Amino acid sequence: MDFATALGLVIGLVVIGILTMLDGSPAAFLSEHALIVIFGGCAGATLIRFPMSTLLHGFPTGMRYAFLMHSSEPRELIEEITKIADTARRSGAAALERVTVNDRFLAQGIRYIADGYDREFSRETLQRDTDAFLQRLEEGGKVYRAIGDAAPAWGMIGTLIGMVQMFSNMEDPSKLGPFMAISLLATLYGALIANLICLPVADKLQLKLEEEDVCRALVIDGVMQIREAKSPAVVREMLVAYLPIKHREAMAAA
Repeated sequence: MDFATALGLVIGLVVIGILTMLDGSPAAFLSEHALIVIFGGCAGATLIRFPMSTLLHGFPTGMRYAFLMHSSEPRELIEEITKIADTARRSGAAALERVTVNDRFLAQGIRYIADGYDREFSRETLQRDTDAFLQRLEEGGKVYRAIGDAAPAWGMIGTLIGMVQMFSNMEDPSKLGPFMAISLLATLYGALIANLICLPVADKLQLKLEEEDVCRALVIDGVMQIREAKSPAVVREMLVAYLPIKHREAMAAA
């Protein structure tokens, strides 16, 4: 569970809930017309923008990884790969069958070594898996960013529709308030969906994509070095180059 994503969403919803209850009724902020404009408009625009296949796996994939994806920590991976390299150097590749590995992608690479797969097959398969995974994250980010871009625009469209209805009924003062409320609520819904959910999720997916790109490249290089029976010190020194300077210094001092 990505704690920051869940906490940010809860804080945002609590703030909105408190503001809607101050000096007013929460029911005043509900409008079926505004909901139809925002959700219907965003759905239509997103369907036009992307193929159905992209939407069917991009939308749920993006939400799943934004909330549930466990981010690999490069320093932890380096320590784990170094220990595995030491085991392989001391006991041979067959000993890796008994090694417990926490990271799924690293476990896949270690299994290739233990099963005796050749170098090119191992590297190409791991890289293909990486490319497919990063593509799914990228597609999910694009879908959420597209919705985040469309929501405020459709909020403005809803506002314009409400204003047209309001000005068309100037002779009936009782209708002016409801139509004005619809106008403002459409803009409010669009801004909330874009800035509380869709754009933050898109940015989180982009960040996770960059982190996973580094971690998976680190794992592939580590697996290849273990397969070549390089010493743990050499493996560790090569993989430390993936870290920022301050983290390299911290690991060197450890």
